[in-house]
Amino acid sequence: MRQVKRRYESMRRATQAQQTRADIAQAARRLFVARGWAATTVRDVAAEAGVSVPTVYAAYGSKDGLAQALVDAAALTADRARQLAELEAAADPAEQLAAMAAFDRRLFERAGDVITMVRQAGGDLAQLYADGRRDADEVRRQVFESWPPGTLRADVPTSIDVYAALCTIDAYTTLTTERGWPPDRVERWWQDVLARELLA
Repeated sequence: MRQVKRRYESMRRATQAQQTRADIAQAARRLFVARGWAATTVRDVAAEAGVSVPTVYAAYGSKDGLAQALVDAAALTADRARQLAELEAAADPAEQLAAMAAFDRRLFERAGDVITMVRQAGGDLAQLYADGRRDADEVRRQVFESWPPGTLRADVPTSIDVYAALCTIDAYTTLTTERGWPPDRVERWWQDVLARELLA
């Protein structure tokens, strides 16, 4: 009986630790987006989350570590595994472009505020944004290079550039926030324009 109780205590502590990390991350996201990266301190995040400053450091190591966790969580919310499954199941390049556009829509819809915050923060965080862009380009390169010769209108590097120019957080924000488009309309437009601009 005692062993079972100890096991549950261990599970309870792990669950509480996960919840604390989640609370800290949510508090950081709110403050970073509302106030900006530079204006938000670890002490601010701790107060917003209702925990001590040492608890924030124990959970994430540093303010930069917290930002990295938010960026990692942003990628997870967009569901990279789903994108891979859709890419593998696609019958042709147009469907693969559609899968990539769907991933970008999910990413910007669920974590656009984090992406914008990281980009605007500059400094050390600029590398996080640059890494994310480079990772996205690498996915596109692998997909485009898997297609038969003559599928693309231009060479692979140019095609990656065109994709990167079209599917951006700025385009998404302009269309959804300023122009009132629902996210699924942005995704459909991206699918159409990518196929028109990239495929021969």
